[in-house]
Amino acid sequence: GIIHKKPKEGGISAVGGTGSIYTYYGPTEKKFASLTKSFVTTDLPKVMPALGLGEEPIPLWWTSDFINSSPPGTAAKDEKWIVGEFNCSCV
Repeated sequence: GIIHKKPKEGGISAVGGTGSIYTYYGPTEKKFASLTKSFVTTDLPKVMPALGLGEEPIPLWWTSDFINSSPPGTAAKDEKWIVGEFNCSCV
């Protein structure tokens, strides 16, 4: 699933404890279908090899923070997302 974190009005950070607004989406959410499909089928198989760990499985529990780099108004299917970080220690 996806957790969308948005800073509170006037805020600049969406980390916990700052009054951020969290919205939870299931793994089949249509709003993020393009992102999910692209990440799972195209990008994810490249992660471990890129880290020099191609023979290792991906961690069982982990998260990835994505940043939408598309201009406002971009259609969901055309959005470009950048991974800000992978985190295996926060879950």
